Amino acid sequence: MALERKTKVWIVDKNVENLQACTQIVDAAQFLRVGETVAFPTETVYGLGADALSDEAVEKIFMAKGRPSDNPLIVHIADKEQVNDIASSLPEKGAALIEAFWPGPLTLILPKTERVASLVTAGLDTVGVRMPDHPVALALIKQAGVPVAAPSANRSGRPSPTTAEHVMADLAGRIVGVVDGGATGVGVESTVLDVTVEPPLICRPGGITREQLEEVIGEVAIDPAFLPDAAEAPRSPGMKYTHYAPEGEMWLVDGEESRVYEQMRTMLAEAKRHGRKTGVMATMESLPYWRQQQVADVVISVGSRSELEQVAQHLYGVLRQFDDEQVQFIVGETFPRSGIGMAVMNRLEKAAGGRILAV
Repeated sequence: MALERKTKVWIVDKNVENLQACTQIVDAAQFLRVGETVAFPTETVYGLGADALSDEAVEKIFMAKGRPSDNPLIVHIADKEQVNDIASSLPEKGAALIEAFWPGPLTLILPKTERVASLVTAGLDTVGVRMPDHPVALALIKQAGVPVAAPSANRSGRPSPTTAEHVMADLAGRIVGVVDGGATGVGVESTVLDVTVEPPLICRPGGITREQLEEVIGEVAIDPAFLPDAAEAPRSPGMKYTHYAPEGEMWLVDGEESRVYEQMRTMLAEAKRHGRKTGVMATMESLPYWRQQQVADVVISVGSRSELEQVAQHLYGVLRQFDDEQVQFIVGETFPRSGIGMAVMNRLEKAAGGRILAV
């Protein structure tokens, strides 16, 4: 399987007038039109795109990422009307959510049309669709003239990329190119909501919170694996495996602050005794404490506990920093599961492979 190739980087200023006509966008879009893979920024993370109507093109996404082909992809569109090309019908609640949140970090699961490549949906009769809120993404999709299937632009299992540099670190030589539009904003992926069931079901928490959804359409159900009582023993099959994971072993410690810190110190000391390079994923509030304690080799703040949007934005970058520092054992705090905290904890639990210790 010959994957190695020269990966192009198109640097684009997202504030340029008429982005769709700029040379870099035109060049990158041409590759999408002929069935190649191109990474690009969205408001959440960088995505790895291919023509969603071509199984041959979509297969290149799975090859580049090393992603199982039974894992469905999200289709990105550049105009609200395009949803009619991808979905065979649009429930009333779906239409209301489109008006409220598109463009934005919300993916709707809808009945699919026959035009959508079978690899996109992994054989399902539904498809995830979203309209990203990023000028570079919208310009690229419009210029390509095709809906674009795009999971996160990282090797499967690795932390999702929030910069073009992250994409290159994982996929250089495996994809045609990356459109560099700077760092992303939200930091965690879109919320995935199934509106083919009643009440609509959150399949993945993300940039749009359950509370925001319920303000528009009323009751929204949620996978029990995302609820607080799932922290001690994750029941979702996917939680058996690490996703968004750093190279080092990661643990989360949940409980009252003083007991959490004591347990984390004990775990760090034990790891050091075994000769492992240690790290703490701290918050702005705990950063002075951990620096004063000097019990870990690397201490990195992920943001403020009072600003969970900030934590979401920085999360993947921090996990990659631990890799850059070659940290072998990482401990971190947990966060409240309200608002975007539900998405933060979902990603952290998967990054830790379900290793959560309650104290």
